[in-house]
Amino acid sequence: MQQINLISDTITRPTPAMLEVMMQAEVGDDVFGEDPTVKALEAKVSALFGKEAALFCPSGTMTNQIAIKVHTQPLDEVVCDENSHIFQYETGGYAFHSGVAVNLLSGINGKINATQVAAAIKPSYDWLPRTRLVVLENTTNKGGGSYYTLDEIGPIQQLCQEHALRLHLDGARLFNALIETGETPQQVGALFDSISICLSKGLGAPVGSLLIGNANFIRQARRVRKVMGGGMRQAGYLAAAGIYALDHHVQRLRDDNDRARRIGQTLATQHYVSSVRPVLTNIVIFDVKPPHTAASFLKLLAEKGIRATAFGPQTIRFVTHLDFTEAMLQQTLAILNELGA
Repeated sequence: MQQINLISDTITRPTPAMLEVMMQAEVGDDVFGEDPTVKALEAKVSALFGKEAALFCPSGTMTNQIAIKVHTQPLDEVVCDENSHIFQYETGGYAFHSGVAVNLLSGINGKINATQVAAAIKPSYDWLPRTRLVVLENTTNKGGGSYYTLDEIGPIQQLCQEHALRLHLDGARLFNALIETGETPQQVGALFDSISICLSKGLGAPVGSLLIGNANFIRQARRVRKVMGGGMRQAGYLAAAGIYALDHHVQRLRDDNDRARRIGQTLATQHYVSSVRPVLTNIVIFDVKPPHTAASFLKLLAEKGIRATAFGPQTIRFVTHLDFTEAMLQQTLAILNELGA
């Protein structure tokens, strides 16, 4: 029986062509700024987003946490959605690294708006944290892969400018959104003070994220990366995979998004499903009806060769990716229909 892994798009492995490029990479010691392939990746990504500089890091959690650290001071506050990755899945790093508070907003499918942000800005009293940074996530993980458009981001960016707030984008799956909207990285880059993108999710690289911003911001970020233990030596082997992914794996994200939609459409017809979140990119989140629970239904799926993850007592998440083929999709749809027979 063919095993199908839909736990996350982080489970992909480098393609043979990517591995070949990695093995041929020219490398040096990046802590000393002497790895030419890392430099090439950073230059490529900063130009792609119309920014001055970028910083290659081991993970998206690190890039987000570096951004928070550089943009804030202790006793400041970060405004974000209550389901955002920086709050839910980064181990309280905002408090541990930066000594800041979070102001959690209840958005729709992980998305907040300018009206909510305006209401969250605190007055300048000694007993309140200083509102300093707004973080958006695009696409939203717990929001089921929903995404912001430029028209939705624009009013938030204008508000941040008016109130001297910084605006950071957790763009771990940003390219999945851009494939759908037709918007460009440069258009996104113009709206944010800093951006984090992940190479090891839909783009299929084995390791790595980049933090993007102006030259002074990245200069400070590089020091924070070092103190967090993120300085890497011959990282060019990994950077080469990132360059390959950006050159060859962006357009194919449409396949992941389309396959996720087809799974969502099939789930919506099953009697054991109570609801399916809107499927806009490569994430499918659905709720199963009692007597099923997420745990019991995951067990049924595992017996059929499908792995997924629980997102709540009744909630399950599927994520499509580079290694999830059309044949696997057909097998998955057949199994979901079989379970509903």
